[in-house]
Amino acid sequence: MLGTLLGAGVTHFFQRRAIERTQEFTRGERLRQERIDAYSAYAGALVDYRRVLMDRWFSRQEDRAEDGAESRFRSYEMRSEAQQALFRVQLLTGDDDLVRLAWQTLDHVSDVHRAEDRDDLAERRRVSREAINAFVAAAKRHV
Repeated sequence: MLGTLLGAGVTHFFQRRAIERTQEFTRGERLRQERIDAYSAYAGALVDYRRVLMDRWFSRQEDRAEDGAESRFRSYEMRSEAQQALFRVQLLTGDDDLVRLAWQTLDHVSDVHRAEDRDDLAERRRVSREAINAFVAAAKRHV
């Protein structure tokens, strides 16, 4: 009888450990998937925001006042969407450097429409594209 009880206790112990490992793996995988979703959503929002800012710049350069107002309001909406995606990134990562990089990337993208001429626009586009790629490369290490 003592052997049976000892066997049941040992079996219970190992089953409990197996369940805990399975739960830990499931939690880790769920967090990994949420991070992938959040990081890619943020990068996508930045790309969309950047495109709208370029439209805004061209509207201003071509003196299309009616398009300019619409582009300006659309850029505000896209910045808001990018910030919301950034907040999700902040909630899902424990890496302060990644959060700092995410904010810096948003700042680089936000500067696109402030270009003085086409050459300056091309440079700001390049810088913002590289910043987005750097964010994705840094985020990749967390998934």
